[in-house]
Amino acid sequence: MKKLIIATLLGGVGIASAQAQSNVTIYGTVDVGVVSERGGAAGSVSKVTSGVGSASRLGFKGNEDLGDGMSAVFVLEEGVLADTGAQDSAGQAFNRQSFVGLSSREYGALTLGRQKTVLYQALGEVGDPFALGYAGTVKNLFPLAGVNTRTSNTVAYNSPMVNGVSGEVTYSAGEQAGDASAGREIGAALAYTGAVFNARLVYSSRNSDTAAVTATATAAAIQAVSHDLGHTTLLVANYDFTLLRAYFSYSLDKGFNSAVLPNLTNPYGYAVAPKATTNSADLLIGATIPVSRSGTIMTSYVHKDDKQFGQNASQLGVGYSYALSKRTSTYLSYAHITNKNGAGYTVGNDTEAGSGNSALDIGVRHSF
Repeated sequence: MKKLIIATLLGGVGIASAQAQSNVTIYGTVDVGVVSERGGAAGSVSKVTSGVGSASRLGFKGNEDLGDGMSAVFVLEEGVLADTGAQDSAGQAFNRQSFVGLSSREYGALTLGRQKTVLYQALGEVGDPFALGYAGTVKNLFPLAGVNTRTSNTVAYNSPMVNGVSGEVTYSAGEQAGDASAGREIGAALAYTGAVFNARLVYSSRNSDTAAVTATATAAAIQAVSHDLGHTTLLVANYDFTLLRAYFSYSLDKGFNSAVLPNLTNPYGYAVAPKATTNSADLLIGATIPVSRSGTIMTSYVHKDDKQFGQNASQLGVGYSYALSKRTSTYLSYAHITNKNGAGYTVGNDTEAGSGNSALDIGVRHSF
């Protein structure tokens, strides 16, 4: 009898403790494909690789109801190389996202930590029919390399949605000693979300200064750490015509680091390596076409207009995804890039920059 009473009391304590804890969800994606790349100085490259359609990851997210429509929220998300089991960023756990904050149905959400940029979210969620993955990813030509995907030390505010309209403002501290503006990034987005039409207008400003400039610094020292601001203005939209969903994206990129090259290795072995432009425009026109209850065709045309060096590039991409279930799908994709005037853009996927001007992918993705 005593044992039964003790067990009952301990069970009650356990239930009360569980009710007081956050609601935590473990989630993730495992994506592995076979990739065949052609056209680069390295020759033909065939490999089994992780994160072709979408980056493999393991994450933890949770919330705690604080009452009056207010919740505490957090996300910890780590990238995984599913083909080898390694971290996709050695020595940096939870490199994809790591933030905590407060969310209110009435006032919006305020979060602090490592988070996605407004540019990355707009293209991935609205502007790219490939959703940033597969061989046809918009990342091959649009400015999403470097700090344009995620930023650390970020404070983000997301407004509540009113009649489909919402907004977001982000501030990422550079945390450079002696200079509060060095390394700083500021972003803003205005979004409309509807049943058939979605659109976002996004602006991002990046300060690529790397250190404070002292009064006694030499001209060479000042030039080494000081750069003009990088600005990107992006408009994305998609519309559901029932038979297909059409996509449009257009960006203007100006200033240092406004359009970092996705592949910095001079992949075609030019005598003069490609340069990152500080004045360019990017265009995407694409579509997703459902061809059955489980199958979807993805296609896009992407063009980079380099107004500084004339190193233009165009990409044609096509893909097919077949859902075996709500969580598991197979895919096939192909893309080809035409480079001009010494441009060095390559066909990659969601996690890799690629090695040549064409690539064919086939793989499996499972989400949990």
